[in-house]
Amino acid sequence: MAHDRLPNQLPDAIRDGTGLMWVSIDLCVVPIGVGVSLSPYIATCEKVIRATGLTHQLGPNGTAIEGPWDAVMECVRACHDALHAMGAPRIYTTLKLNTRIDREQSFLDKVASVEQQLQG
Repeated sequence: MAHDRLPNQLPDAIRDGTGLMWVSIDLCVVPIGVGVSLSPYIATCEKVIRATGLTHQLGPNGTAIEGPWDAVMECVRACHDALHAMGAPRIYTTLKLNTRIDREQSFLDKVASVEQQLQG
C-alpha cells in the first residue's frame, strides 16, 4: 500500500481554480466472460494501479485509490484497457467516489478517525 500524503499544492489549487481536484474512490472491476477465477485479472489491475504511484489500498471487494481527479480516472481507464488486453470481452465496474474542498483528508485519515472513536 502506498502512503503518499496529499500534495501541498491542493489548497492553493482549490483557491485559485487551477483545476486540481482530489478524489478518493472505491473501485471494483469485474471482468465478465472469463470464467469464475478473477484473481489473475484483479492482480493485473493492481499492477496497473501500483505503476501509477497513486495512494491505494487493495481490499477484499475492491481497491481504494486517491489522488488528483485526472490521474485517478486515467488509472481506472488503464485498468479497463489492461483487462480487455487480457481477453476480457466485457467489464462491469462499480465506482464510488468522494471529493471535498473544505480540507485535506486522505482515506487513511478517515479510517484513523473511526478507529479513534472506537477506542474512546
